[in-house]
Amino acid sequence: MSDELKNLSQEMLPALEDEMRTVLKMEDTPPDPFFGMMQYHMGWVDAQLQPVDEYGGKRIRPLLTLLACQAAGGKWSQALPAAAAIEILHNFSLVHDDIEDASPTRRGRKTVWNIWGEPQAINCGDAMFAVAHLTICRLSERDVPPETVVRAFRRFDETCLNLTHGQYRDMDFETRNDVRVDDYIKMITGKTAVLLSLCTELGALVAAQDEEVITHYAEFGRNLGLAFQVIDDILGIWGDETKTGKSAATDIVTKKKTLPVLYGLERNSALQEMYRVAEPDNDFVRQVVEILDQTGAREYAESRASTYSAAALWHLEVARPVGEAAEALSQLAAMLLQRDY
Repeated sequence: MSDELKNLSQEMLPALEDEMRTVLKMEDTPPDPFFGMMQYHMGWVDAQLQPVDEYGGKRIRPLLTLLACQAAGGKWSQALPAAAAIEILHNFSLVHDDIEDASPTRRGRKTVWNIWGEPQAINCGDAMFAVAHLTICRLSERDVPPETVVRAFRRFDETCLNLTHGQYRDMDFETRNDVRVDDYIKMITGKTAVLLSLCTELGALVAAQDEEVITHYAEFGRNLGLAFQVIDDILGIWGDETKTGKSAATDIVTKKKTLPVLYGLERNSALQEMYRVAEPDNDFVRQVVEILDQTGAREYAESRASTYSAAALWHLEVARPVGEAAEALSQLAAMLLQRDY
């Protein structure tokens, strides 16, 4: 981590946590069990609602917002409500994703639904969705002009719709055998890229940049999100377990329709038949990887990742970020894009 990114992260992230803890009522005594579920998911308390320190996400998305605001010539503290709202929105989606995927754990401990049951977990996610909207309204308390707050709120809701549409496509793909590469790109644009695009767009918007610069920041985030997801797809098949922290070929074992797999399915009928009827044992994994290698699926995915990465960095350069935050933003992008396969 560069000195610029480290220094600004150490300054920004505690302020972000304070903003989120305020709107999610972390300081209430005694703790409210309703908000306690949200606080548990955010990593601040355990299942008995006692404070803990060792859990929580990386807060990459809100950090992007704050860095973008500062790099675009604004004051990052003004963008805190937008950054907090984005992180709470992201976590709302994770609570619901865990229910939809029947995931028993997240970040090394039980998911909300696994402790309090599906009905209350749905309620928890709904509440976080509402809190995220109330949080972005707090921009007006940071001397952000009313017209900017209204625009930020609209872009926030448009992104919410895109996120849920992306999740719909992702779930729909699980039962379909006719998914194409272009369908997949649309899905990850909605499920992953639009939220990163909102992060950097709102940062530039709060900084009161002109329309062209705001667009470049938004496109920087969108392409960053696309590249990040495609790199994840590559790691899910060919990744080094010692570096990724998860079993190699995980996506093949679960028959997940990622970009390399869809590319191979479009070009190999034997692979199509295997994905329809074969059981995903070790021999299945070996054969699938062999076919993907033969079809050039890895090279194709790496090419797409490189294209998105180059586009992200180009848009950032054209946006002309300034100061220490510019270097920090470039370093954060590099960390997300330059992961070893």
